[in-house]
Amino acid sequence: MAKTIIHTDNAPKAIGAYSQAVKVGDTVYLSGQIPLDPATMEIVEGIDAQIHQMFKNLAAVAEAAGGSLADLVKLNIFMVDLANFAKVNEIMAEYVPQPFPARAAVQVSALPRGSLIEADGVLFLG
Repeated sequence: MAKTIIHTDNAPKAIGAYSQAVKVGDTVYLSGQIPLDPATMEIVEGIDAQIHQMFKNLAAVAEAAGGSLADLVKLNIFMVDLANFAKVNEIMAEYVPQPFPARAAVQVSALPRGSLIEADGVLFLG
């Protein structure tokens, strides 16, 4: 089965050797998105703004792939402080409709560019 590389200018450019997403059949694998503003390629300030920007970036890539965050079947969230867990849940509900995808949320020691949060996921478009 062929794979299709997904790219959009509405999300940050890849800052490493990876694609924003890869589509294989009806499945889209979203690369990790940190809260970079796609226009400036700078991290937005504050945890609330970072969570919102991260979900906006994921949504932009999902849309470029022909889907939306409603098509998420798996979401992985990485944060440098699990004290933000409730805030992540609250803001996630603004972007991801029910029924919610399977999800992991883990604390990590550091993320690229000093980000406080990152997420990747899998969409099913079938």
